[in-house]
Amino acid sequence: MTTSPTSPLTSEAIFAEQQTTPMPPARRRVKRKTWQTIVWFAVLIVITAVVLYPLVWLLLSTFKPNSEFGQNMGLLPNAPTIDNYVKVAEGIAGVPMWRFFANSLLIAGVSVIGTVLSSALAAYAFARLQFKGLGILFAAMIGTLLLPFHVVIIPQYIIFNNLGMVDTYWPLLLPKFLATEAFFVFLLVQFIRQMPRDMDEAAKIDGAGHLRIFWSIILPLIKPALITCAIFSFIWAWNDFLGPLLYLTSPENYPLPIALRLYNDQTSSSDYGATVTASFIALVPILLFFIVFQKFLVDGVATQGLKG
Repeated sequence: MTTSPTSPLTSEAIFAEQQTTPMPPARRRVKRKTWQTIVWFAVLIVITAVVLYPLVWLLLSTFKPNSEFGQNMGLLPNAPTIDNYVKVAEGIAGVPMWRFFANSLLIAGVSVIGTVLSSALAAYAFARLQFKGLGILFAAMIGTLLLPFHVVIIPQYIIFNNLGMVDTYWPLLLPKFLATEAFFVFLLVQFIRQMPRDMDEAAKIDGAGHLRIFWSIILPLIKPALITCAIFSFIWAWNDFLGPLLYLTSPENYPLPIALRLYNDQTSSSDYGATVTASFIALVPILLFFIVFQKFLVDGVATQGLKG
């Protein structure tokens, strides 16, 4: 019995027809894009794992006993313990760890305030005011970027020593209020120069002076750049080792970078477990600070300003 031309196709015939029908170009593009996305995600996961491996190793190593260091360099500890945290909390040289932490927080916090305020004022002067020697002073300020810190160590130490400020925080904090960070001043100058002067002129017509213009108009508009300066200033001050090592002599005044050195004395055995744990504790505030303000960091580095 033959099948009539008008009879419906069987399931086998429909499947065979679908196999012979070519895939539409749009569907092929979607399928290719899906595979490309999967490959990119896999590559990014591998790169992220490589980048984060040292941080994960540092975290897990805080639970390793001191005897495992040098023998077990793997990721997981053989005998996990919290003795390192207990030992670090007790402190060293008769000073508890919270005191070192508080000292670092004080130095970094005041440094941020001084750097941001002084750099913003100096940048406003360079970007908005007209006075004799402006170009020479700006070039001299930029030239200090090429001057290594080690060149001025001895003169600065002599000055602060004659003023009786050694073993205090004044040598570390006072320069922050004098716009000594030329990088931040230059960053803010470039940001302010991209802003139109129409708002300044309108404020002057209303009777506003330079201080009023700076505080009410310029500061709110350069907020991304100010937060960028605050982030870098906090990180640099928190990680500063040479400055506190040079000016501070009392253990109760030490910040965390100097306290870490006490766990590795060349004249005795090194406590690697306590060193790794203290290093991780010192790293946590920087990570939190960066995570919270990373959006503003990207906006500030872009330095787009306003379009006139």
